[in-house]
Amino acid sequence: MPAHDAAAEFTAHSPPAAPPRREIPALWPALLAAPMAAGANSPVLILPDIARSFATTTLTAGWFVTAFAWALAVGTPLMAGLLRRRGLRTTLRVSALLLAAGTVAVALAPWMALALPGRAAQAFGGAGLVASAMSLARTVRRMGVIAMGFGVFAAVGPLLGSLIADTLSWRVSLMLSVPALLALPAALRAAPPAPPAPTTPFDARGAALLATLASFLVLTPRYPLPAAIAAAAGGALLALHVRARPDGFLPAALLRTPAFALCALLACALSTSYFTLLFGLPGQLAARTDWSTAAIGAGQLVALLAGSLCSWLLAATAGRMGGARVVALLIGLGLLARLTADLTPWVPLLLPAFALSALATTAGNATLAAYAAGVAPEAQRPTAIGLFHLCYQLGGAFGPALAALSTLPR
Repeated sequence: MPAHDAAAEFTAHSPPAAPPRREIPALWPALLAAPMAAGANSPVLILPDIARSFATTTLTAGWFVTAFAWALAVGTPLMAGLLRRRGLRTTLRVSALLLAAGTVAVALAPWMALALPGRAAQAFGGAGLVASAMSLARTVRRMGVIAMGFGVFAAVGPLLGSLIADTLSWRVSLMLSVPALLALPAALRAAPPAPPAPTTPFDARGAALLATLASFLVLTPRYPLPAAIAAAAGGALLALHVRARPDGFLPAALLRTPAFALCALLACALSTSYFTLLFGLPGQLAARTDWSTAAIGAGQLVALLAGSLCSWLLAATAGRMGGARVVALLIGLGLLARLTADLTPWVPLLLPAFALSALATTAGNATLAAYAAGVAPEAQRPTAIGLFHLCYQLGGAFGPALAALSTLPR
């Protein structure tokens, strides 16, 4: 189906409107998910501190960002599969355990080789909490609250991480995901009973192939040629598997839905641009101005807060605008932000461009996720949300790696 037909399909599919069995205030799903953004962004300004602690380079310390992004990317569809088969309560408990265990490892590990798995475990747990929060939210308006929370926590993450590292330790800065656990009791109370036991065996091969493909995609910016070749091979194997088992871990009918594909690809593009700016902007501002690290962090904070607050307004009015117009607006905002950041000779325009990118990405995360879930059958909605956020998190892996290769000192 042509792109314009796919966009028009949004108008014919409203986002899922059926409420969960027990209503829960929108604050709790937002608190359950949003701290992951602070946890992901907290290393932005403290990579040199981490590098000095482990006697390595700043580029190598960037693996703390890549490991988190990789685990979020891989963990999101896997946790969505767990949610689909075992229900919300099991997913919440497993996710909380992973987050807690990973935080302990990051806090105590004396070597980078032990701290990185802890960082990945934090992200795996966070992926499950995000999938659970989206399952509780369901509507565009409530997902807009979650997206705004993501934006606010993402905004405070770099500056808060820097302040905590200066006052206490960079290890404490990497614990900003932990407040999500405060929402766990409310989420467990709102969780419906576990679904009936699945009648079909778990598609372990499909899950493993998807995780492998996502891993190679995450590594592509760092090792372009070998990772790209491996990703192409992994993608071919996954395509063959989906053809052989169309109702497996990756439902073939969902992948062939043009509206879902458009949502996922657009989310990946917006996310990649946003995270490239997020991690590359401090270096640009430091090189082109005499601003201090605190001033740069404060500038990012203001830009992110502005973009996040505006994103909620866009998500709240998306239903009246219509899906095709929302998609066109998101594309326009994303392109304007990217072109301004790349081409402007005036430093003061960098922060407004970053705010536009935050607006497009945060609003897109809310509206496009609801549209992606809305075109899926009820039983496949956890899978649709998981695959959508896999594409979004791939942007979270591509962006920091691209920024590190282009701006961070070796």
